[in-house]
Amino acid sequence: MLDEFRLGSLNEFRARVAAMPMPDEAAAERAGEHDARLTKPAGALGRLEALARWVAAWQGCHPPRAERIQVLVFAGNHGIAARGVSAYPASVTAQMVANFEAGGAAINQLCAVLGAALTVVPLDLENPTRDMTEAPALGEADCVAALEAGMAAVDADADLLCLGEMGIGNTTAAAALAAALCGGDGAAWVGPGTGVDREGLARKAAVVDAALARHTLARSDPLAALGSVGGRELAAIAGAVVQARYERVPVLLDGFACTAAAAVVAKLREGGLAHAQVAHRSAEPGHQRLLEALALEPLLDLGLRLGEASGAALAAGLVRMAVAAHNGMATFDSAGVSGPVE
Repeated sequence: MLDEFRLGSLNEFRARVAAMPMPDEAAAERAGEHDARLTKPAGALGRLEALARWVAAWQGCHPPRAERIQVLVFAGNHGIAARGVSAYPASVTAQMVANFEAGGAAINQLCAVLGAALTVVPLDLENPTRDMTEAPALGEADCVAALEAGMAAVDADADLLCLGEMGIGNTTAAAALAAALCGGDGAAWVGPGTGVDREGLARKAAVVDAALARHTLARSDPLAALGSVGGRELAAIAGAVVQARYERVPVLLDGFACTAAAAVVAKLREGGLAHAQVAHRSAEPGHQRLLEALALEPLLDLGLRLGEASGAALAAGLVRMAVAAHNGMATFDSAGVSGPVE
């Protein structure tokens, strides 16, 4: 557990990623042994069985828990929104934060059904990031501050953490970040986002290409990429991903922007996202390419492209059911049911 959320530099964050703890193999083994005694054929619950073992391994205990769910939504504004990369004005970011706080957004309704705690963290909305085609989106101090904000927002007592974002222009930033981390040009990564037309897509691709041409170091250093072409909410997600691992809280990642932010951690360390699951496959086309590049298989595929942790909240219900089945089912012995023939 990390009690101190202050980072002296991006290199200190790099060191924290390198020192992240590993799963509790003993807890995972106990979960596997328990699963083998439950009243079902081996493997009959498919991926639900693996989810229960995954939760146990990263919580470091058996039986696993999935009652206390935290949903974290980080919000940030982007300077490149002025370049016409979104169908909505930049003012919508702050307006949607107010909508979250008033209980009127989709994520509020999903959290209510789950009984999940929703935390919305606006990040210096009155000061958008710089236009990444002209300068680094974030200087080191701003990037470090956003990472710290993400780390500090994690509830150490949560059983499960759902991560999401809100930020007009952030699918363009996510596309640039994904391209920097995984290769390719803007056209390979941009998508409709909030619903831009063909001309809007072309503007997004041009912005990504111009930003990557300016920030050549972004191709070789994940943290340079985060600062050069990312955003405050994306950096905060990366910080939360790392902090959750230290707190032994399994993570559910939302769609394209959220996965792109978490990909920074994956590129900094092999297995950096082992404690995270991708909640769903976004309708944003770059998400599928990013999932393939990171060798990640999402839990759901519902055609979502909303953001705000909506897909992560839906997948949290699935994880909760996986844990409930694992913990609540009778064993062959307790139910007096004959096990498989040896």
